[in-house]
Parts: sequence; structure tokens; C-alpha cells
Amino acid sequence: MFDTIAVIGAGLMGHGIALTFARSGRTVVVHDPDAASRDSLADRVRASMAALGCDAGETETALARITATADLAEAVADADLVMEAAPEKPELKQAIFAGIEAAARPDCVFCSNTSVIPITTIMGGLARKGRALGTHWWNPPHMIPLVEVIRTEWTDDATMDAVVALLADVGKRPVRVEKDVPGFIGNRLQHALWREAISLVENGICDAEAVDTVIKESFGRRLAVLGPLENADLVGTDLTLDIHRVILSDLESRPGPSPYLEALVADGRLGMKSGQGFRRWTKEQADAVRARVATHLKRLDGILDP
Repeated sequence: MFDTIAVIGAGLMGHGIALTFARSGRTVVVHDPDAASRDSLADRVRASMAALGCDAGETETALARITATADLAEAVADADLVMEAAPEKPELKQAIFAGIEAAARPDCVFCSNTSVIPITTIMGGLARKGRALGTHWWNPPHMIPLVEVIRTEWTDDATMDAVVALLADVGKRPVRVEKDVPGFIGNRLQHALWREAISLVENGICDAEAVDTVIKESFGRRLAVLGPLENADLVGTDLTLDIHRVILSDLESRPGPSPYLEALVADGRLGMKSGQGFRRWTKEQADAVRARVATHLKRLDGILDP
């Protein structure tokens, strides 16, 4: 059904989404207005496929299925499905989809890749809302299995089912999000944890290194094989209830961002890219963290031996 895929955006997310579809045998047209992004697309695809353990033959076969264009209308004219991966700016995404709808076939399916923006906000101005939904790929998209598929109030069942089936066919693990809420499933869970982590540091209970160590050396070790609700069933919902009666009222519950986090940003402490955030970072330390994450993901995907 989906033989030709248009990917809007050739950046970090876009190139990984493009190579995923190309590896599955689809024709992929990538649009990006930035010439440098288009010109470097092939090299970045080669590097990412090498990281996946792909040989030169598989890589060049995939690249032969990918073309890049500066013309949005050209990119989407023959597409069965459009996968938008533009920056996280609602107005930009709305403008892009207005252009996509004007140039695409009437039967084309529209997907927006966003981490937290409600899909309803992005797609609300379209005429063909029934064929529009969200697909939240996780970074790096060619290595992380999960894709959240988000239904809006207008998305028709056939479109939802078809996109879920497509993602499964290209080797992803699609999860259906049946109600469009900010952050969907994954980022709501992730940032609930981050809010409490920041609060612990903000209130002097421990430092940032202690927070990270506790997570990595305790429950973080089992999260990949035991989800929180599986764990609740494992220990018993009665014990879970007893724990919640003691702890939930003491957890951070402010509705807005932490003043501590706002102060970090205001002071230019932007994390690894500035050398300091919650913790201090040298370039070597930051590079080591990135390498550790990449190696871990490759092992999970069976690319490297344990």
C-alpha cells in the first residue's frame, strides 16, 4: 500500500526515518530547504547504516532508493505517505502541512513526527483530517524500535490501522495512542521522572550524580524487560497501593517548569553543549556518554556481542 514515502526534513530524525523505509524496499523522497542538509544526506545515511552493521552492498542499495529535493511539492506529488520531521515549532509544521496537502494526492496519508506537540494542533487546519495522524519516532529513529502512533479526533480507523501495519512491516514496534495528549505516552512518563529528579536536586536531597546513579544502578536495570505496570503486578497491586498512600503526596506536583531548571538555562548552563548543566562536562566526558549510549543500543539490537 505504501510504496513511495516522502520524508520532510533531512536532519537527525529525517535521515534515520528515510533509511528505515529505504532498507525495507520503499522509494523515499526527502525534502529539505537547506542545501547543506541535502548534500550531506547520503554520507549521514552511510554512517548510520554502518553503525547498524550494514555492509556496503546493503547500504548502497538503500541509498539508491533515496532522493533529495528542495521542492516540497515535488517531494510529495507521488507519495503514498508523507512523514514530516521538521523542527518542533507548531506554526512551522502547520505551514508545511498546508503545502503538503495542496500538492499531495487525495489518498495520501499525512504523519507528523513530534515529541510532545499535540497532533490536533498541527493537523487542525487540514481539509483531509481523517488521513492525518502522529507518528512519534524516538531518537535515533533507525535504532530505537518504538514508534507511537497517535490518533486525533478525526483520524479514521483505516488510516490508523494501515500506518501501524506499515511500521510493523519495516521492523518497528508501533504502539497505538488512542487519545491525543501533549507528550503522548513515552514523554509523559519520561518527564514525570525528570520532574522528580530535578526536584530532588533543587531541594538539596542529593546531587545530580546521585540521581543518575540510583536510576542506572537500580530500577533502570530492569526497565528494558519489566515495565512499571508489569512490576506493579509482579509485587502485587496491594503493595503498590500501600506505597502510593505513603509517597505520592510528597512527590513534586508543580504544574510548571522547575525554577531550578529555568535558572540553569538563564545562566547559560545548557548541558553538555555548554560544558555545564546539572553536572559539569568536558568534551571527552560528553563524547564518552554518547559512545556509551550508542554501544548500548547496538547491543540491544544484536549488532554487537555482549
